[in-house]
Amino acid sequence: VGLRSKSASPTSFRLTEKFILLLVFSGFITLCFGAIFFLPDSSKLLSGVFFRSSSVEAETRAGTVSDTSTGTGKDEKILAKIRKDHEKALLEAKDTLQKGASEIKQDIKSDKEKLALNGQGKGAKTDSLPFVQYERPPGATGHEPADPDIKAKRAKIKEMMQFSWDNYKRYAWGSNELRPVSKQGHSSNLFGSLKGATIVDALDTLYIMEMYDEFEAATEWVERNLDFNMNAEISVFEVNIRFVGGLLSAYYLSGKEVFRRKAVELGEKLLPAFKTPTGIPWALLNLKSGIGRNWPWASGGSSILAEYGTLHLEFMHLSALSGRPVFAEKVMNIRKVLNRLDKPQGLYPNYLNPNSGQWGQHHVSVGGLGDSFYEYLLKAWLMSDKTDEEGKKLYYDALQAIEKNLIRKSSGGLTYIAEWKGGLLEHKMGHLTCFAGGMIALGADGAPDDKTGHQMELAAEITRTCHESYTRTSEWENCFENVETKMFVQHALNTDNVIHFSTSVL
Repeated sequence: VGLRSKSASPTSFRLTEKFILLLVFSGFITLCFGAIFFLPDSSKLLSGVFFRSSSVEAETRAGTVSDTSTGTGKDEKILAKIRKDHEKALLEAKDTLQKGASEIKQDIKSDKEKLALNGQGKGAKTDSLPFVQYERPPGATGHEPADPDIKAKRAKIKEMMQFSWDNYKRYAWGSNELRPVSKQGHSSNLFGSLKGATIVDALDTLYIMEMYDEFEAATEWVERNLDFNMNAEISVFEVNIRFVGGLLSAYYLSGKEVFRRKAVELGEKLLPAFKTPTGIPWALLNLKSGIGRNWPWASGGSSILAEYGTLHLEFMHLSALSGRPVFAEKVMNIRKVLNRLDKPQGLYPNYLNPNSGQWGQHHVSVGGLGDSFYEYLLKAWLMSDKTDEEGKKLYYDALQAIEKNLIRKSSGGLTYIAEWKGGLLEHKMGHLTCFAGGMIALGADGAPDDKTGHQMELAAEITRTCHESYTRTSEWENCFENVETKMFVQHALNTDNVIHFSTSVL
């Protein structure tokens, strides 16, 4: 015989009923605490429900809260604000709870993108850029040559660009470069984890060639993906000429504000590189920590002439577009340091110690390690509408020293630019030096003492030497420096004889 269970009283609950009530009560408690602690504006709600308002506390400490009618009125306003914040928080909670998880994640992602585009990310100071009246450069697009031969050549060049761009987009989109044989994207350590060098570098070319669909796709990538907030060590020189220069060119051609904003943001990231005793920048910089260093192989930790001397154009524009003189001040200080130094025979050695402010190894080259320093001196003068008299003087004085000490003629009659080490000439000329013919031709028009004709002849001779060096060594002639130089010389001489070869390789 089984035991009889006790009969339940009319006011007692069964076990299942108790469990259900406990669940309901727990859910209510969880909802209340969730609304207080985790919903938007919860700090305001929390301060009003559990704690005294900070404004009330401040008034209490100041002795302004009393039992008078004035104090009561302030308390009522505070309580009314708390109630309003509470209602707002509950409404936001209700809207959020009605969304799915994927929709909430998308909202969060959209908010982050808006913050990034508005320049409000970590370390960004570009949300308050001054108004700049944009003026589209004349003649950049919209013109077709009348000469059918030139028109056909332009079409062929554009076809090559289209082929290159399509394959980059197909195989390496977002990477810094495409390896054409393996068809894989590659990112050089010169850029750390910074991505998109090819995209940014190609923006101006896409625009000038009127490849507007490709330009818009590249612009969208810049807006959504180009991020400088990273723990990465980069080459200041390479990032400046590729990224800052690319963004500035794209802005001046298109007028799109995203390029100006990104350029200034990146420029600010590069400023810590100048934190040296002399202001001569480091070659390498960590974008997050701001810690810089130089290449270990560079003459006892020296900075390199072609690197610290190839910042001037971009940084002058950054000051103009941001309203911040600091960028121009940094590069103008480089000139001050160089002006104070004694230059051996008027020449600029490739190495300069940023700590001591003294030259490193006395190695002078117009090619690698030195090249673009001289180019930027000339172009700084031209960019200023020929008002930068200091830049003009530095360039023509340097060219005079180069012609006197480095330019020689071979037994076969070829003019070349030798290198100089410790007072001794090394009779060699690297292919990077081939840009010099174009540079000299570009500057010949402003040459002092009626030397325009002489400098044009010199430019043509150096160009011929470069042409011959590639022809005689069976190397491909379409080296960028070689073609660039021949373009400048042809334009200055107004003749097809100098550059007849360059179109044949296209």
